Amino acid sequence: MTTEFLVRKVKLITLFIPVIMVAAFSVWGEGYHVGPRMEFAGISEVRWDSLAAGDTVFIHYRDSSYHEKWVICRAGTETQPIVVKGVPGVSGRLPVIDGRNATTPSFLNFWNEERGVIKIGGANSPPDTLPAYIIIESLEIKSARPPYSFTGRYGAGDYVNNCSAIYVEKGEHIIIRNCIFHDCGNGFFCGHQTTDLVLEGNYIYGNGMEGRFYEHNTYTEAYGILFQFNHFGPLREGCGGNNLKDRSAGAVIRYNWIENGNRQLDLVESDYEEFYTDTIYRSTFVYGNILVEGEGEGNSQIIHYGGDNGYEPYYRKGTLFLYNNTIISTRLNNTTLVRLSTSEESCDARNNIIYSTAAGSYLAMLDETGTIDLRNNWLKSGWVNCHGYLAGAVNDYGNLEGTEPGFSDFGTQDFSLADGSPCIDSGTILAPETLPDNLPVMHYIRHCLSATRPNDSAIDIGAFEYSAGHIIREEPSPCFYEILCFPNPFNSSCYISGPINASYEIYDINGRIISEINRGKRIWKPGSSIESGVYFIMANAGNKWYQTKKVIYLK
Repeated sequence: MTTEFLVRKVKLITLFIPVIMVAAFSVWGEGYHVGPRMEFAGISEVRWDSLAAGDTVFIHYRDSSYHEKWVICRAGTETQPIVVKGVPGVSGRLPVIDGRNATTPSFLNFWNEERGVIKIGGANSPPDTLPAYIIIESLEIKSARPPYSFTGRYGAGDYVNNCSAIYVEKGEHIIIRNCIFHDCGNGFFCGHQTTDLVLEGNYIYGNGMEGRFYEHNTYTEAYGILFQFNHFGPLREGCGGNNLKDRSAGAVIRYNWIENGNRQLDLVESDYEEFYTDTIYRSTFVYGNILVEGEGEGNSQIIHYGGDNGYEPYYRKGTLFLYNNTIISTRLNNTTLVRLSTSEESCDARNNIIYSTAAGSYLAMLDETGTIDLRNNWLKSGWVNCHGYLAGAVNDYGNLEGTEPGFSDFGTQDFSLADGSPCIDSGTILAPETLPDNLPVMHYIRHCLSATRPNDSAIDIGAFEYSAGHIIREEPSPCFYEILCFPNPFNSSCYISGPINASYEIYDINGRIISEINRGKRIWKPGSSIESGVYFIMANAGNKWYQTKKVIYLK
């Protein structure tokens, strides 16, 4: 193993803390505001070729979409990342970046323009470098696929089938959050030169190519990747791809809602030696997710783990740690929990609810090969080991069985546990390999929100922990609240009308954070060092930026 790769491995350790929400940083670079009545009318006016550490590009909502595309090939730092932040409108709508007829600024020159609306890494202008510490948040990016076209460095061009909303060719320490990706070939794509990638709080749906199986809602291959709090919806009608397809080393998939697709999870091999020879390639952690398989979806398998290119030496040949998930199938016929590609793949499955609306005999644990160990799962009575020839092994170490697991309201997809559910306090201890970094400590709340998982004396089965008087339910996104600031202009203090559970940050006209207001306090009193001028108050609740309000301070 090379010295460079050992360094990358050390960096990876910082990724797997219990919950990654907002990176702690201070912004002291430039602030660029794009949108109506802002400094820049269009995205192409921002000098993407000269962004520096600490710079923030604010793309403000407007009624019409932005038809622009660009590359980010610059590097921030851990304390001063480069941030691209969408600023929602009054209704909570995110700024829309539409790939149809989008134009690349003439001062940018980068390859693979046909692969994405926003590209990270790989350029001639700005000079090629390894992008680092990049954050993209709160943008809706859509329509990057055939038959749509764009205007780039060679004039008119067409998108290719595997085009994506964001295409990460290479980079390290990248966070993509609170975005919407749809109507693309791949909703999101990253290549194997990507290290330490986090996708959180995104809504990814309606991607893929009709009649094809090679494009997916997300398609990733990174060294160190974390998916959390994302809502994965169905692909576009007639598209045969998977929902989340991954070839990474060091993958953690937790607290997501993943509904439909050819398979919900397709976790297969990497072609790169630095990945498949590394020990972290042999363990994948999937926990706290809600996986939903609908009638008529392409493949009856919920999860595939191993490989798909036929060259077995590259396959994962390790352990899929599958625990505290809620897995639902409404198929009328067969459902298979997991396909393990060879006898050298295994699955440690414990504390999962695995429920099928069809009779239990339609629910199988294994496709054919490999070994699955079942501990303290809730399973539909009558379940079977396999629907065909079983060459592997299904080891039953004790599970609960029944006709209903005790959901709060199955009809509305409220899969939290109701009073009296047999799943309450019926879980078992987790595999030692999962601790302490991958202990389930959060719930997913529809959609793209989260709550702390109650910590009592015994762990429950499923993605939700029951607590008397504690209700897990769908909550309105904070994007639907409007904040008001008054008086405005003001000369001593400004009262902020908004959700009481929000925190607020005050930015100056250059995008510098000059003040922070903790949750529960909604009054800004500028200190004596604050000069008269225009400021922006940005609100945050549950890691969801949902509103920015401009105020004028007059001493």
